[in-house]
Amino acid sequence: MAKKAQQPIEFEDDYELDLRDNIDDESDKEGSTSIQFTISSYGADYPVETVVKRLETQAFFVPPFQRQFVWSQRHASRFIESLLMGLPVPGIFLYKEAKTGRHLVVDGQQRLRTLQYFHSGVFLDRAFKLVGVRDEWEGMAYKDLPSALQLKLDDSIVHATIFQQDEPKDQLKSVYFVFERINSGGMRLSPQEIRNCISDGVAIGLARELNDNSDWRDIFGERKNRRLKDQELVLRALAMFDGREGYQSPMREFLNEFADKDIEKKEAERLKKHFKDAMALVNASYGNKAFRPSRALNAAVFEAVMVGLAERLDAQKSAPDPKKFAASYDKLMKNTDFLKACERATAREDTLETRQKIAIAAFKGI
Repeated sequence: MAKKAQQPIEFEDDYELDLRDNIDDESDKEGSTSIQFTISSYGADYPVETVVKRLETQAFFVPPFQRQFVWSQRHASRFIESLLMGLPVPGIFLYKEAKTGRHLVVDGQQRLRTLQYFHSGVFLDRAFKLVGVRDEWEGMAYKDLPSALQLKLDDSIVHATIFQQDEPKDQLKSVYFVFERINSGGMRLSPQEIRNCISDGVAIGLARELNDNSDWRDIFGERKNRRLKDQELVLRALAMFDGREGYQSPMREFLNEFADKDIEKKEAERLKKHFKDAMALVNASYGNKAFRPSRALNAAVFEAVMVGLAERLDAQKSAPDPKKFAASYDKLMKNTDFLKACERATAREDTLETRQKIAIAAFKGI
């Protein structure tokens, strides 16, 4: 089947639900979990000078794929002005990593970056001079402040709440839930945005890399999704390649666990090759019509087809026959049991197992 012209990208409602959590199952509430945490927390007061130094040495660590710095120079200047005036400012929230001793910035990135930028004299791509503040400070950079005022700023206190997880010994789950709740104001972060904020391991790196794969971009759409839905789909395929047999709902927690998993180089290469080979085969046959039993891309269809192809690639060294693949795919899209397992309660273990078994059988002989 020849590739068709690019069409506007739509998503099934079930796709949105399934990737947020298992809320398409009426018995489950969004964000619910059976996990119980034992967390230790304490407060600490840091002078601004210490905060800046720890940011520079990455003892206070802002993950590179957290949301970008969004404050305007005027907003940042007002924060500096508050400290110069001796006013109290909101505290920050840090997670202490057990292995490294570093402190992950969970909340307070904008404030901390502002202090770092003002000390350095550079605000993003321009000089950091105070704007929209008291007349006597207007237009001043850090180096322009009188020494007494520099000292006052450097001695200003930033209060931090520091927490670490004692039980269970699973860093990602704890930080994920805390981060989600602290950052619930304004526009709520998507699950994949949170994963990118708090997990920067091999799995997330693979998902980011493969999200740029040309075949995948043809299928999903050239424009990347601003809430990282495309990257999350890639992560979902990799997670299923890696450990679908151990899947337990909700889908969100399954992906969280995979995102924080240590993956050896050989296994990472296997996952990457399966994704690329499957994408090339699907794109050559269907282009951006793939994984769309109706108008919109269906995440469950995508996941099951990818698992079916990965199992075929693992079983035989020879490349699948494109004509046999197309015939099997077309037949699969008419299988009522398969489609039913891709439409409702898609994160449930039994539903997921059903559709994956059907897809694996469909592509076994290609």
